[in-house]
Amino acid sequence: MIKHFLNLEWKQYFRSSYWQKNLALNILLVFFALYMIGIFVFLGIFLFKILSKMFPEQDPFVVANSFIFFWILGEIGMRFFLQKLPVMSVKPLLTLPIKRSTIVNFVLGKSALSFFNFFPLFLTIPFGISLLNNGYSASVVLTWLATMFLISLIANFLNFILEAFSAERELSFLPLIILVGGLYALNYFEIISFQEIVGNGILAITKNPIYLLIPFVVLVALYTFNYSILRKKLFLDASLKTKVKDVNTSDLAWTKRFGDIAPFMQLDLKLIWRNKRTKSMALLMVIGLLYGLFFYPQPMYRDMEFMWAFIGIFSTGFFLINFGQFIPAWDSGYYKMLMSQNIKYEQYLRSKFILMVMSVVIMFVLGIPYLYFGYKILIAHAAAAVYNIGVNSHVILWGGSYNRKKIELDKKAAFNYQGTGAVQWLIGIPLMALPMALFGLLNWLINFEVAIAILVIMGVIGILLHKKLMTFITQKYLDSKYKMIAAFGKDS
Repeated sequence: MIKHFLNLEWKQYFRSSYWQKNLALNILLVFFALYMIGIFVFLGIFLFKILSKMFPEQDPFVVANSFIFFWILGEIGMRFFLQKLPVMSVKPLLTLPIKRSTIVNFVLGKSALSFFNFFPLFLTIPFGISLLNNGYSASVVLTWLATMFLISLIANFLNFILEAFSAERELSFLPLIILVGGLYALNYFEIISFQEIVGNGILAITKNPIYLLIPFVVLVALYTFNYSILRKKLFLDASLKTKVKDVNTSDLAWTKRFGDIAPFMQLDLKLIWRNKRTKSMALLMVIGLLYGLFFYPQPMYRDMEFMWAFIGIFSTGFFLINFGQFIPAWDSGYYKMLMSQNIKYEQYLRSKFILMVMSVVIMFVLGIPYLYFGYKILIAHAAAAVYNIGVNSHVILWGGSYNRKKIELDKKAAFNYQGTGAVQWLIGIPLMALPMALFGLLNWLINFEVAIAILVIMGVIGILLHKKLMTFITQKYLDSKYKMIAAFGKDS
C-alpha cells in the first residue's frame, strides 16, 4: 500500500500544472539549496578550527554543544516559516477499504523524508569527521551525530503541532513566538539556563549512549501525539464543519468623503480585515513601525547614515510594499466578476493608491518618537515618506499590471510565497535598492542635506505628475486586463 501511495504522489506532482508553471522558481530554489549546502559543508569543515581560535582555552566540542540550544530555536523557526508540511488528497481514499492508520502513518513518514531533516547533516557530518581527525573516539562522534539527527526529527514533528495550533488563528505565528521567544527569554535572563542544560545533556549522551533513549522517547511521543491529531481529522465531512461566529461590522461612512472611489475603499478595507492573509499582514505593520529599533539603539548603525533611507522607506512604506505588490491579485478570486461591471479602472486603482498613501502618513506619524535617536533620523524618515508617496506608490501600481498569480486569502501571511512571482522580486530594486543607493552615494559625495533634498524632490515630482502617471498606469492595466482574467481564472 505504501508503494501505491508513493506512485500516486509521483504522478500527482509531475502531472500537475504547478510543476510546469513554477519550473523556473523550482530551479531557482534548487540553486539556493545548493548554495546553502555549500555554506554548511564549508562551515562544518572549518568549525573545529574556528572554535579553537575563538575559544583557545576550551574544548571546541564542548563549545559547539553549548550553542546547540540556539541551533534548536533557529531550526524550529526556520521550519515553521519555510517547511511545507506534507499533504495528500485523502478524500478519494476514504471511500476505499484502506485503514486510516495507514494513511496517517504515510503522511507522517513522508515528513520524515523532508529535506529539512537531512539539511543539518551537511554541517554535522563534516564537523564529525574533523572531530575524528582531532582524536575524538568514533563512538562519541557517531553518538553525537545520531543525537543531532534525532533533534532534527523532533523539530520536524514539533512543527506539526505548532502548525496545528496556529492554523485557525489570525496571527498564525503567535504559538511560535510564544515558544521560541519564551525559551530564549528564560535563558537570556538566566531564569533557566537552557543553553547549559542542552549542552551538558548532549555531552552526557555522547559519554553514555544509553541516554539516546531519552530523545528517542521524546520523538515517539511527538509522533504519537501527531498521529492522534491527524487521525481525528481524517473524515469525509471534516471540511464540511463550519465554525459559527459573530460577524463584526464596522462603520466605514468616513470613506464617503473620497467620493466615487469610496465603494472600492470599503471593499479593500473589508477584504483586509476579513481574510487571514490580509489581516495578518495589516497586524504585522507593528514590525514595520518598530523596524528602526533593531538598528538605531546600536551606535554602529546610528552612524551609518546611508542606512537611514532604507529604514525610513521600509518603516513608513511597510503596508505600501506588502499590500501594493499584490495589486490586483488580492481581488483575483472575483476579478472576473469585477471586470464585468461598468466601473472605471482608474477609480479602482485610485482607491488602492489612497489607501497606500494613508498608510505611509500614519506610519510616519506613529514613528515620530524616533526623534529620540536624533533629528536627522526623523528628517530621513520624512524624506522617505515623501519618496514613498510620490515614487514608490506609482512604481508598485505599475508593477501590479504584470501580476499573473492568484492569491489564496485564507493562508497565513508570514513567509507565505503563494502568489509571488518574478515581479515581486524584481520590483524590490526600484523600491528599496535605488533610493538607498542614491541617498548613500549623494551623502558620501556631497552631504546629508543634499541627499535628503534629492529624495524629497523626486517624491514631490511624482506627486505633481500623479494624474499623468495614473493615466499611464491605468492604460497598462487595461492592456493587460484579459491576460489577468485568464491567469486568475486558473487554479494555483
